[in-house]
Amino acid sequence: MIAGTPAAPKTTTASDTPSVRRGDERLIRLTASAAGKVQSLLHKQGRPSGVLRVAIIGGGCSGLQYKMDLQDRPQNRDILVESAGVQVVVDPKSALYVTGSELDYVEALQGGGFKVNNPNAATSCSCGESFSA
Repeated sequence: MIAGTPAAPKTTTASDTPSVRRGDERLIRLTASAAGKVQSLLHKQGRPSGVLRVAIIGGGCSGLQYKMDLQDRPQNRDILVESAGVQVVVDPKSALYVTGSELDYVEALQGGGFKVNNPNAATSCSCGESFSA
């Protein structure tokens, strides 16, 4: 930039916008209880238009475990599902494992929290935090 000349305005290009596929609740569905908790957490974090990321990672006593995270927006190649008023994103690899799942939230002193009812889980551990497919 030459001194004294105004900087060119920043333009948004297609590469700035993530390439996202739309999915539906056949991939993953939230119960009203889970949706309410996610919306509450998003508002507490100052992300009212944020998304819930659901991913599958290696680990846990059964081999695979769920990872959930609140994020500002979808990432490139994500599958975006709107369920019960919440935007949920799943990466293509994790989608293979969560298809048909339901995410619930249980308020309880013991054993409460988010629960995934996954029809693809062949076995799960007693703590309910991991599974095998």
